[in-house]
Amino acid sequence: MGQSMQNLYLIPACEIRREYAQLNSRFIATLAPAFNNDEARAFTRRIRLEFSDATHHVSAYIIGGGNSLTEYCSDDGEPQGTAGRPALAVLRGSGLGDAALVITRYFGGSLLGTGGLVKAYTESAQLVVKEVPRARRMKVQVAMLALPYNLLERIRLLAARRHGAILGEDFGADVTMTLRFPLEDYPIFQSELRELSSGSLQPEEIEISEMLVPV
Repeated sequence: MGQSMQNLYLIPACEIRREYAQLNSRFIATLAPAFNNDEARAFTRRIRLEFSDATHHVSAYIIGGGNSLTEYCSDDGEPQGTAGRPALAVLRGSGLGDAALVITRYFGGSLLGTGGLVKAYTESAQLVVKEVPRARRMKVQVAMLALPYNLLERIRLLAARRHGAILGEDFGADVTMTLRFPLEDYPIFQSELRELSSGSLQPEEIEISEMLVPV
């Protein structure tokens, strides 16, 4: 499958959390996919609420990827440049896009100093970045197809060969299939379907959408 511009960067496939401790301070790093500024801010608010008694919630996010991106970071009361910037630097270096990170700190009573803070926030960010499963965005075509029973097995095989997923099959007078294809594979499926059915079968296109595909 070809690589379009949208596929050049990877995205966190799910939300994950890892914990790091330094001189009795706890650092809880949570990383999640976020596809726009509103989603990233909503994620940050949710983590703040979940750990409402924490000392700091340092956030960093990258929306978009490659050459077209929006970046943001906040030290949330930590000394300037010791928290948000190191976290953002780890995100930048990860090759991830559409990624939001919040590092929640519970102060343990011992001052870490600026060098200690930079190290703690960097290592907390690296923990989640290293372990998060990655995915890429892919445009997909969802279509419906009515077909006779005698072609069912052959069309199942044809769809699988073109990376198609069968989302549903309804059995009535004939079979109605709901299918989803990577956008770039769909025209080939259409043409092979025409050949297989001597031109009698034509899928009905429902929508084009996007999905995350694990890599």
